[in-house]
Amino acid sequence: MRILIFGLGAIGGIFAGFLKKAGNEVYAIGRRRIISTVREKGLKIVGIWGEHKVNLNGVYKSVDELPLREFDLVILTVKSYDTTEALNHLMGLRFKYLLLAQNGYGNYEKAKEFFPSEKLILAMVIFGARITPKVEFEVTVCGDDVVIGNPDGAIEEKTLKEIAQTVNSAGIPTRYSSDVYKYLWDKILYNCALNPLGALLETNYGTLAGMEETKILMGQIIEEIFKVAKAKGIELFWKNPEEYRRFFFEKLIPPTADHYPSMLWDVKSGKRTEIDALNGAIVGLGKEVGVSTPINEVITKLVKAKEKLRLKA
Repeated sequence: MRILIFGLGAIGGIFAGFLKKAGNEVYAIGRRRIISTVREKGLKIVGIWGEHKVNLNGVYKSVDELPLREFDLVILTVKSYDTTEALNHLMGLRFKYLLLAQNGYGNYEKAKEFFPSEKLILAMVIFGARITPKVEFEVTVCGDDVVIGNPDGAIEEKTLKEIAQTVNSAGIPTRYSSDVYKYLWDKILYNCALNPLGALLETNYGTLAGMEETKILMGQIIEEIFKVAKAKGIELFWKNPEEYRRFFFEKLIPPTADHYPSMLWDVKSGKRTEIDALNGAIVGLGKEVGVSTPINEVITKLVKAKEKLRLKA
């Protein structure tokens, strides 16, 4: 399979490395610092899935540099705030399917403004990764399989299962589900409750769950999301916030207790965060349906303030 990874960051590097190792033809587009190292030294994966080193078929700074224009699969792994720009660039390529492997709400919705649903695959990615100072791609944690699907039922189940099997057999645990949109919202709930507080307080998930103050705040964030989802007609796996909170604190937190959110690393390195696709998106959706979301709004503003303070430092 000929594959393009658009966004050779932490998650993109893991997809690129494992898919290439499995024998696929893999190209990637990324930022200058990353691609220069990958060109020179190869792409090295470390962490909980073992050590692997591969040479991609090509790494480039932009679509214009690509030696070919046609792909079987494009995997979009850019930050949510770069989605629209990336989709504009992808308009110049021919591909069978575009798999959106990103955080937060709105990426699939934006993609539908550019491409028909028959080309779009939504992914819920729940493994964590980071790029080390040596520009090695480290898998830090894995909460579940990558789940892929098409929320509109516009792609045959057989095709989606074959793509899932391609990724799974490459070494990234992956499965198909017709409920992929519910899985995405599962991750939105999880990320909204943990990422911003972890970034603001510069601590890990276990510490957040162990303090009464942050435990209350996380519960309130979750409750507001349930209210917004109900008003928007978005189906969740959980009947009510109480049911989800029990699962969140008893099942989800323990295996990832030592994990620090990627939002914290973004803040520390002076980068923009994805808060607008997480808690900020909840605020925006709440306004659309007349649901008040004061906790999510305060959290969003605090993260944006912290971004500005880091940029000035």
